[in-house]
Amino acid sequence: MPLAPAADSTHLDYGLDTMFGRETKSVDCQFDVERLDADEPPWFALHVLPPIPEDLDKAQIVVFSAEGRRISGIVRRAKRLADDSLQLEVEPD
Repeated sequence: MPLAPAADSTHLDYGLDTMFGRETKSVDCQFDVERLDADEPPWFALHVLPPIPEDLDKAQIVVFSAEGRRISGIVRRAKRLADDSLQLEVEPD
């Protein structure tokens, strides 16, 4: 079930764990959000369209806007798709 995008739905913050601690990055990109209702609480799938930062598939956390609110969560799975887009499955925290 797609979510209604917020005005700033092209902004995505993400965190990477490095040897020196957590590194937080921001990117402006096009993405769609889909609620995955099979789980409680519902997980989200972010479908990020190219161009994609080369390290986004290694993100451990993401923060984005959908339905007029900020949503943050833990990235449980990242998958590069045939069209060079990226799908992130996110468990809300």
